[in-house]
Amino acid sequence: MAAWDLSVTVEELGPEAPPLKVSVTSDLHIGGVILKIVEKTQIKKDWSDHALWWEQKQQWLLRPSWTLEKYEIHADARLSLTPQHKPLRLGLPNGTTLRLQACFSRPVFQTVMEVCHLLNLRHPEELSLLRPMEVKKKKKDKEAEEEVVYDLTGLRTSSGRSTHTLSNGMPMHFADSLQTEAVYKMLSVSLPAPAPETITKMPRPTSLMDKAQVHSRWLDSSRSLLQQRVQEHDRLLLRFKYYCFHDLDPKYDAVRLTQLYEQARWAILLEDVDCTEEEMMLFAALQYHIGKVSLSEPQPMTSCPAMDDLDSALQCLEVKMEAEESITADMLETMTVAPELQDYLKIFRPKRLTLKGYKQFWFAFNNTSISYYKSKEESLKEPIQQMNLKGCEVAPDVSVAGQKFCIRLLIPGAEGMNEVYLRCENELQYSRWMAACRLASKGKTLADSSFSSEVQNIQSFLAMQRTNPGANTAQTDDSINTYSLVSPRYHKKYKAKQLTPRILEAYQNVAQLPLTDALLRFLQIWQGLPDFGVSYFVVRFKGCRKDEVLGVTNNRLIRIDLSIGDVVKTWRYNTMRQWNVNWDIQQMAIEFNGNVNIAFSCVTATCKIVHEYIGGYIFMATRTKEQAEVLNQELFFKLTGGHEAI
Repeated sequence: MAAWDLSVTVEELGPEAPPLKVSVTSDLHIGGVILKIVEKTQIKKDWSDHALWWEQKQQWLLRPSWTLEKYEIHADARLSLTPQHKPLRLGLPNGTTLRLQACFSRPVFQTVMEVCHLLNLRHPEELSLLRPMEVKKKKKDKEAEEEVVYDLTGLRTSSGRSTHTLSNGMPMHFADSLQTEAVYKMLSVSLPAPAPETITKMPRPTSLMDKAQVHSRWLDSSRSLLQQRVQEHDRLLLRFKYYCFHDLDPKYDAVRLTQLYEQARWAILLEDVDCTEEEMMLFAALQYHIGKVSLSEPQPMTSCPAMDDLDSALQCLEVKMEAEESITADMLETMTVAPELQDYLKIFRPKRLTLKGYKQFWFAFNNTSISYYKSKEESLKEPIQQMNLKGCEVAPDVSVAGQKFCIRLLIPGAEGMNEVYLRCENELQYSRWMAACRLASKGKTLADSSFSSEVQNIQSFLAMQRTNPGANTAQTDDSINTYSLVSPRYHKKYKAKQLTPRILEAYQNVAQLPLTDALLRFLQIWQGLPDFGVSYFVVRFKGCRKDEVLGVTNNRLIRIDLSIGDVVKTWRYNTMRQWNVNWDIQQMAIEFNGNVNIAFSCVTATCKIVHEYIGGYIFMATRTKEQAEVLNQELFFKLTGGHEAI
């Protein structure tokens, strides 16, 4: 049994204090070491949150029953006795910065859960921590812009796990003081539109490489903050990382809904997600409406036990009815043949060496395939071509004002993705065919129960884009700051007096929406954009000599040409057999059905980040409504942690 003097730095003694020397033996357990250190300091305080940090190994010693010998700690080890919870500055999607106590010793995934519980954010598995981008500021800017930080370090949640205990529409721990009430209001109500200068000064991704750099800054969910060199009072960003928003309930999700809207709004304003000019005007109109209604609408109603009981009863009834409907739908689906969609459409293949434009054919939709014929009369014969849309990319190419209703399809083929455009004659035809294409891309047929609702959603979206110049536009509001509502691209393209009438025309279609409906509609349109929810990484595929881009989404992986941005190939998770990482050479390998194998190394991020993204999305797919309040942490770490899973 070895004995020696262990050198330990104690944070409470101050930065200038020399390390304490404690006599120990190899069979002394960590709890005993801490006891000896505390006795030697002679400081009377609560030490329960303190733990030992091993600097050389970048490791927390969190098992008090383990001995020094078991941890392989020798005389040359430098240990620190430090609090596990320390102040951290946290930037939220709405631009607010909070100072709160965060756990520096547990995995980031658990730290995020703790923070989300404090802020009343349900489903913390959808969020994570991101390092902010370093922006070089001029001296004048540094003096002028002092960050406002709202201190919540004294806030403590109740021991219960549920965050639904509300007092006057907010969690109990926020109702303790006027200051914390004001902070909660800032978190749960949309802030005024940012100044145009703020938008133009903020860094915007101008290329796929820029977007890939953003996603390289995510922290590792299976390691602690201190293990990742995050220090006390550092600033990190709390963001929605996984674009799978489960069980969004406006009654309990005031903060979640608002912060999600703010993240979506900044994605639009900073051109992180591409949208058409008409969509931008609709986004601007919704922002304008949400800003106006947020100032006038009261906060969420006070929780009432009688109303809660009524809500519970209605929810049970709704679940029962949904179950009966699904049983009926299943029975009908087994009894009936999937309906077909048939009509004259125009088709265009831009990659063919031809100057010809759209050409009309008779199209028939059957199961997940589109077939087209020279005419309706020819439809009993062999088709000119049959295109299976399962696994394809579907994107709108629409201008309601210009009466242009096109569907862009990227269909997987043996040599990559084949690009096809379908042109419809009117809104109704477009809505039906677009809904069918979206379902087919997911492997669903027209018999699926969601077909009708998908058609209705597309029609309502088109209706909101429809302008009505003859409508009463008495709201020619001079106070509307148009450049705060659109991205910098339109600052350059149009003058404010040109934008105002267009935004107000779009506003007529959303002016009657309640606040919650407006927020949900904004998110719905955002989720319908072609580039929504794609996280980009620059990778080098095995056997290739040039860098390419891997796009990771909630249901598929996308191979993208870095130089021109075209989609080369798509692989869906539901065809994935297995994936693994060779940590020695930092190469990821994935096997799909049909003996399809891919392997790549990461250029702009570590393989761990990409591995965590894929595993995280697979974890999100396992969630059900019944498990809404119970999070399977063990499964999350198993799917995302790799060789470092706890």
